[in-house]
Amino acid sequence: MKAQPPNAYDNSATSLPARQFLRQGDPDWHWLESRDDDQVIAFLDAANQASDSWFAPLEGLAERLYDGHLARRELSVTGLATRLDHFTVWSETAADAEYPLWWRHPNDKPDQRECFLDLEARAAQQSFLELGDMALSPDEQWLAWTEDPQGDETYTLHLKFLPDGDPITLLEQIGAELCWAEDGSTLLFTRYDATQRPDSVWRLPLALGADGECHSHAPEMILREEDPEFWIGLGKTRSRRWLMIDSASKDTSETWLIPADAPATPPQCFQPRQRGVEYAVDHRPGSFYVLHNQDAVHFQLDAVAEHTITRRPRSREPASAAQRHSVIAHREHVTLEGIDAYHWGLIITERDHNTAQVQLRCLEFTTDDALQRDEILPASAPPVSVGLGDTPHFDARILRLREESFTTPASWWSLDLDTGQRELLKRQPLHGDIGPDDLICERLWAESHDGERIPVSVVRLARLAGQPLPTLLYGYGAYGEALDPWFSTSRLELMARGVAFAVAHVRGGGDRGEPWYLAGKLEHKSNSFHDFLAARNTLVDQGLAEPEHIVAYGASAGGLLVGASLNMQPDAFCAAVLDVPFVDVLRTMENPDLPLTTAEYTEWGNPDNPRDARYIRGYSPIDNLVASDWPAVFLQGSWHDTRVPYWEPAKLYARLALANAADTALSNRPVLLRTDMEAGHGGASGRFKAWRDGARQDAFILWALGLANDDLAEDDGEASTTSTSN
Repeated sequence: MKAQPPNAYDNSATSLPARQFLRQGDPDWHWLESRDDDQVIAFLDAANQASDSWFAPLEGLAERLYDGHLARRELSVTGLATRLDHFTVWSETAADAEYPLWWRHPNDKPDQRECFLDLEARAAQQSFLELGDMALSPDEQWLAWTEDPQGDETYTLHLKFLPDGDPITLLEQIGAELCWAEDGSTLLFTRYDATQRPDSVWRLPLALGADGECHSHAPEMILREEDPEFWIGLGKTRSRRWLMIDSASKDTSETWLIPADAPATPPQCFQPRQRGVEYAVDHRPGSFYVLHNQDAVHFQLDAVAEHTITRRPRSREPASAAQRHSVIAHREHVTLEGIDAYHWGLIITERDHNTAQVQLRCLEFTTDDALQRDEILPASAPPVSVGLGDTPHFDARILRLREESFTTPASWWSLDLDTGQRELLKRQPLHGDIGPDDLICERLWAESHDGERIPVSVVRLARLAGQPLPTLLYGYGAYGEALDPWFSTSRLELMARGVAFAVAHVRGGGDRGEPWYLAGKLEHKSNSFHDFLAARNTLVDQGLAEPEHIVAYGASAGGLLVGASLNMQPDAFCAAVLDVPFVDVLRTMENPDLPLTTAEYTEWGNPDNPRDARYIRGYSPIDNLVASDWPAVFLQGSWHDTRVPYWEPAKLYARLALANAADTALSNRPVLLRTDMEAGHGGASGRFKAWRDGARQDAFILWALGLANDDLAEDDGEASTTSTSN
């Protein structure tokens, strides 16, 4: 059942951008890729104006959604303080501010607080600001940070003597990541190649004076990754003994080590790359711990004596198998996802395949490295997201944990490893008429086309349980990312109006571990689309969703998921929201000069391989477009997006809009495009603008679900009253 728009959707040649800007001989709209063509901006502006016109009757509803969102949340936000070696640091965001301020005070002297970074003031000088990374020097007297000034994920490096020295701009056009060496005068950073792939790590020697004087030397390259499918990252072990440079593709990795107190030392390869082998390394004095999938598809954990690595010749020769011993063996039903080392032991993040639940496992060792404790850390009732919070000290025995669920806002807990005491430190406050006790979350299992069981999460108002509801179905399913439970304050505005929110945990994501990811990538990608549709149909079959009132939502690779699903079963949804959607998959992957393309070959396939090209062509949404059958669609793009270029949603918009214009039966079915000309892949950088964008999106969803009529009537009544009084 197709939704009807709040006002007539004008498809006349004089008002429809897709007709105005159509170029004969280019039915695929490839000319939109020419960023320097003035007509491209003219087209996007015209589409924005058409979108504004359509949304005009919903402006009152969008404003109420926005105001309702503000009323439910705590606008003045103080972050949880973290105690470092010398100072305690935290962030504060004023009730009317878009960005936070960072504060500190000397440990145990809370009355001596001082602001050391004011992002609100910096943002006032430009239309866009995104913080990339921030790093305090080992003595905590200098702050380095990176900023993206326009949304294209290209960063500028700044340095400041704390607390109130003048910011110094050191470098431009670099990557986001930063890391201080333990010598206190060397910064490590990344740079991009022509396709915006982080391909190299550089060392920046600094001469830092106690009075705030700074002189920087020329950057020196440490390591360059030549393989276009690999990208570089950097970090430092919590032990602060080692700097780490990670080079990784989608299925292969390699780590290089540098002594943190001697950053000029040439990097040493921990283990040379082997195709299809991924590993991660952490360190405790005397041992390295390696999480890897060599002959262990779900990963296992090994320990390697530190001296066997550091005393080897500086080569790519690996430590022998005899120099390793297993700490956690491979298991069929659990994937090991992460490792965090402390002086006393390890915290392992692992995921149960059967329950799709993540958990934290604590391993504690004696002084001679014998295992004396192995247990799962306590957490709230599943389904719940749980992870380590900010616990920087290597010898900390009181851990900070972060939890979140579909019904409970983000919460921070402390856990004393010696007493077992668990204490709630902070929980995101909620205001208004809906709290955690008013919500219920259910876990369903849908059966996909091949018999696989797909987890589906559904959250709704408890008082509306037991009846089918208008439903927003969310999906992603790519890169092994798990859609673990998350809380959304703005989602409450939809639920207050009777909407259920559902998540399809499809293959291609990491919700049921590594096998779940592998079963939804490359030649198995179509499983994701079948799973999404199976989730939709199960919601209907089990009486939780109204079949004629289900809206699909997907962003980025989730836009691919939704777009391909619409081509397969367009009547399954009354509308769809596609945010920065990856929909022109084949053409994008055929262009190695675009950012990120070559690094994605092991995710989507390399079109130079005819087999891969055939798979991609078989599901790419634009290449399989059934334009006349699609429901109402709201597309969103960003001018500075380097991950999914603005032209992907723009091309889809043009082709869908022309199909509507060609068929009088579809003339009232809206296809809307809004392109943010000041943002990148993540959308608006300021929180209030982002919330306003979300309110507009939610107004479209409510309209599509048939829940905007009362609001529209209210607005019409107010308009009539105003007109009469005038």
